[in-house]
Amino acid sequence: MEGVEHKTVSVNGINMHYAEIGQGPLVLFIHGFPELWYSFRHQMSFMANHGYRAVAPDLRGYGDTTGVPKDDPSNFTTLSIVGDLVELLNSIAPQEEKVFVIGHDWGAVVSWALCLYRPDKVKGFFCLSVAFNPRNPIKKPLDTLRAVYGDDYYVVRFQEAGVIEAEFEEMGVKNVLKKFFTYREPAPLYLKKGKPFGDNPQVELPCWLSEEELDFYAIKFEQTGFTGPLNFYRAIHRNWELTAAWTGAKIQVPVKFIVGDLDLTYNAPGTKDYLHKGGFKKQVPLLEEVVVLEGVGHFIHEEKPKEINDHIYNFIRKISSSNQSKFCAIL
Repeated sequence: MEGVEHKTVSVNGINMHYAEIGQGPLVLFIHGFPELWYSFRHQMSFMANHGYRAVAPDLRGYGDTTGVPKDDPSNFTTLSIVGDLVELLNSIAPQEEKVFVIGHDWGAVVSWALCLYRPDKVKGFFCLSVAFNPRNPIKKPLDTLRAVYGDDYYVVRFQEAGVIEAEFEEMGVKNVLKKFFTYREPAPLYLKKGKPFGDNPQVELPCWLSEEELDFYAIKFEQTGFTGPLNFYRAIHRNWELTAAWTGAKIQVPVKFIVGDLDLTYNAPGTKDYLHKGGFKKQVPLLEEVVVLEGVGHFIHEEKPKEINDHIYNFIRKISSSNQSKFCAIL
């Protein structure tokens, strides 16, 4: 990306790499799986051109961020990851009390955690694909997923260290990434043991992802492997154990949520009713809007960058205008 600066800062015991472009109020982009800072390249350049400072880190275990022991999934809890981000903001933008946050997939999960743990750091959260999931104090999340989907469900398959990594290595990193990025079924993702993507791993790239762009991801994942990113999934139970204090807590920052109608997350059992019949709004009282884009899959910000850019910009402008009006009213 032309104009992007790459920097590394020591935070929370790790060396966090981040990409940055533009000047103005800071907008923090938080990527998901199997992504990198690069996933937000379209949004970063757009926001920079509209007077904002776009910052996108590689989360711990990803890309050029280093220093986290990957042999222990407990190093990858949302508390640790939010700690990375808070220290990053304190380091690179100490003058900004709050920032705008954009998160997708696991980046959405981490962003919800940031909003929950440190709402004082967030002006507004624009969420892509994964809605807030309140903690169930009775049942552990993995137990629920296994009961609903079975042992071949991708989150369950990711749990046993080394097994899925070996299968991915046999397939080849680029083929694995290609299969994830092209998955557009409005249904759960199952990875059969031994042949996670079936007998034919060859698929055509969509028009929104070039070979050169896929190569960028592949080169980074060939260098780092998948264990760090998979540890986010392997820390799910530990997250549940550590977050008992937030049981029943609501998200108290302005939020806009957007998802594709072909996204597997949107088609999970109960999700549509939760989003559209009041449950989501109850958990996120300052929810501005839920938008569903038709004919769009999981990687919505890459597939429909213009639409997403417009939605982000309008949301941020609206929140900024509202905050300015409140400030003027106080004066």
